[in-house]
Amino acid sequence: MMLIAFGWITILLLAGGFALDRTLTSQVENSFDEQLEYLLNSMLVSAEIDDGGEVYFNRTIGEPRFLEPNSGLYFQISAPGHEGYPSRSLWDKTLKVRADRSDSSPHFYDSDQFPDEPLRIVERTVSLPYSKAHWTFAVASARDQLDEQLSRIRSILVWSFLVLGLGLFAMAMLQTWYGLSPLRRVRLAIQHMRAGGANRVTDPLPLEVQPLVQELNALLDHSEKQAEEARTHAGNLAHALKTPLTVINNAATAHATDLPATVIREAGTMRRHVDHHLARARAVGRRAVGHAKTPVCESAEAVRRAVERLYPNVRFDLDGNRQARVAIERQDLDEILGNLIENAAKYGGGSVFVTVDAEPADKNCVVWVEDDGMGIPEEERVRIFDRGARLDTGKPGTGLGLAIVRDVAEIYGGGVTLGESEDLGGLLVRLILPRAGQAAL
Repeated sequence: MMLIAFGWITILLLAGGFALDRTLTSQVENSFDEQLEYLLNSMLVSAEIDDGGEVYFNRTIGEPRFLEPNSGLYFQISAPGHEGYPSRSLWDKTLKVRADRSDSSPHFYDSDQFPDEPLRIVERTVSLPYSKAHWTFAVASARDQLDEQLSRIRSILVWSFLVLGLGLFAMAMLQTWYGLSPLRRVRLAIQHMRAGGANRVTDPLPLEVQPLVQELNALLDHSEKQAEEARTHAGNLAHALKTPLTVINNAATAHATDLPATVIREAGTMRRHVDHHLARARAVGRRAVGHAKTPVCESAEAVRRAVERLYPNVRFDLDGNRQARVAIERQDLDEILGNLIENAAKYGGGSVFVTVDAEPADKNCVVWVEDDGMGIPEEERVRIFDRGARLDTGKPGTGLGLAIVRDVAEIYGGGVTLGESEDLGGLLVRLILPRAGQAAL
């Protein structure tokens, strides 16, 4: 920010200084030229032709430097075939004028015809009464005073703009330092928070950085929530594995005759717990990356094709909003729908209906999965979500399907409820998923 301010200040001051220099130089030169033109006009109104056809002044020109040799101010009146009339200040010099102008307007130009004395010359060609010649009146002045005045003006401009630039840059530095002071206070507040063991930024801070502090506290809340979820998952997994390990250890210590069967049974229990917590961990990790926009129908079609290979005698129907998208990663949506559709095919009577966005007026996307099986009694609809809970033990399974569906859906801000299908008479699973763009951290 300081470098940008320095660059812009430099560019603007250079541009402004150049424009002001051109303006002042033009004003000084115009003033100098006006003085020369005034002397030229005085000569013109005083000039007459004598009896010999030569020019003379009928009154004295009121400028004493015309009488002082080499004074730096000269005049000369000349015409082809005439002797001419130079000022005494020219002494033994002669002005080389440009008598090739056809108009009678004054003409200004610079000349280096005198060594070490640059001149500023104004000349005008006129016709005088009683003379057929075209007389060229010229007034010349040394540029020393003009150049000295211009140098003095430029020196004042340079020093003035240099001081102005340094002052502006110092003010820009001060403004930048003062303007960024709230961020330094935020940094100190974070240091205090870390040193004091706090989990929020609570220091009083300027209004300008309050949105930043709010977002920072929200991020800390989110991180703390994830850490708490991770600790909870680790504790739950450790608690879930503790009992099977104790059973195996006791059986091994007692040299039980059914030790192999006990190990196999308890190992299966531990595997179910590990699978369940791994599914939750994957969902939490993918949710932390960002919100996805997954088409529900595409995922449902892919799951249906896979389940049809396992249950070729089951009839599947998929209907609903083909454009519905949810804020869930594709892998997690596939796992949720896979568990629900596979359960409907496994425990149903041969028909499975899937309706996407079945309640379009809802702010969330609601997916219905229905079957024509025996359903689940109302008093069992809460317990069935427990890990390992199974109503039909005659069919293979781990009892983790609905538990995983519930946990993953809740991680993304959704949910799942059970009911009775009015059309098929079996189980109705109402899956609630956040629409894309509406998921909460």
